[in-house]
Amino acid sequence: MTHFNSIANDAVIDRTARALEANGFKVEIAKDGEAARKTVLSTLPKGAEVLTVTSQTLETIGLATSINDSGEYDAVRPKINALWGDPSKKGEQRKLGAAPDYVVGSVHALTHDGHALVASATGSQLPAYAYGAGQVIWVVGAQKIVKDMDEAKERLESHVFPLENERAKKAYGSGSGINKLLTINKEVAAGRIHVVIVKQALGF
Repeated sequence: MTHFNSIANDAVIDRTARALEANGFKVEIAKDGEAARKTVLSTLPKGAEVLTVTSQTLETIGLATSINDSGEYDAVRPKINALWGDPSKKGEQRKLGAAPDYVVGSVHALTHDGHALVASATGSQLPAYAYGAGQVIWVVGAQKIVKDMDEAKERLESHVFPLENERAKKAYGSGSGINKLLTINKEVAAGRIHVVIVKQALGF
């Protein structure tokens, strides 16, 4: 459905930001992807342990490369990638991904009343988002803002999944799945989750 790729207007973005803040999230609004990239990099301390999760948003704005290839951070993603293909290293992979100091990624929907929805085929990014990471940073295109959780799930099923399924087939040779869902209604450790809302359509 094409309307799920329509960028929310300023009034809706501001309303959503206020609702997220009331629910314990830290929120910043960026005018475009480059501004969002700079915002995230200015937030991350040099030398910090940082995990980037698989995200079309991070790839599009060059943030994954800025973190993983710059040498300025203790990047977790290259460490995880180096262990792929060795069954004896699965436990080490899980531990690396579950509790980094910082995790950077995105979500599939934000609601007007300040909740977030994330879907995953494997669940690999969910432990860090939910609790494991010390700090969570999400870069979220404003086309992902929806009215409520019912619409968030509709967006996921009718818009996000078909696109991600095709991407996964090309990247991995097999499709994806809406296998695990994480809903975050409130962050009790206020400010632990930092949401950068971008006034641009980014990712799925």
